[in-house]
Amino acid sequence: MLSLLFLFLAWSAAGLSCARLCLAAVDTARPPSVRLGAQRELTLYEAAFLAGGPQRVTELTLVSMHRRRRLLLAHTGWATVVDPDGEDELERSVIGAIGPAGQARIGAVRAAASAADAVRSLADRLVHAGLAVPDGDRTQVASAVRQVRGATVLTAALAALSLLMVPQEEGGGGPLIVWFALPLILTLGALAIARIEAHPYTRWASPDGRRLLGSLVGTGDGSERAFLTAVAVHGVGAVDDPSLRAALTAGRTSGSPLTGH
Repeated sequence: MLSLLFLFLAWSAAGLSCARLCLAAVDTARPPSVRLGAQRELTLYEAAFLAGGPQRVTELTLVSMHRRRRLLLAHTGWATVVDPDGEDELERSVIGAIGPAGQARIGAVRAAASAADAVRSLADRLVHAGLAVPDGDRTQVASAVRQVRGATVLTAALAALSLLMVPQEEGGGGPLIVWFALPLILTLGALAIARIEAHPYTRWASPDGRRLLGSLVGTGDGSERAFLTAVAVHGVGAVDDPSLRAALTAGRTSGSPLTGH
């Protein structure tokens, strides 16, 4: 029966993809051999990276520089350098991304600064301290999840094809549905577990990193540091200034550089 071949293919795809996902999740969840940062306090840049990755670090830097009048972020989507001397490597990478003209689109600045050496060095330090998930682990889990999704679709398609063939073969479709339902349940269950357990690991912070991030939440006292902490942890949504929030929102292509600010 051709249905048996389809059933074998469905079980093989489901079993192999789920096994790969389990191995990837186990590798990612394994505690690092070095946990230098598990008990220390995070800097704002470190919190931004663990909460939102390289782009969050750049957004925090842009907001911080704008608030200190070292950079002008117009709601039209342009960044203008006010003080060309950055106070740290990340500020200097933002100024370098803006370029010698002293003015550039914020989207382009965000992309260039997020890929700069300063952000990569920050990421490497956090990975070495056991606070961030290495790029390879995130990629491995994400790829395994995609493979399980593909196995789910394949199983459903093979089951449908087999049911269409049942009237031409001996036997009914009832037992056949049960046998195809088992690998489908396996893949859907694996995806559900991955959503709960493995999904956080496909982001940026390790378990230790998430614990340190949790200690920063709920400390808002109205101070400048509390505001920047909220931006680091929650992103642009924590910005209460509509003009500044508009400046940081991608997709603005019209307007002169300095209009409206």
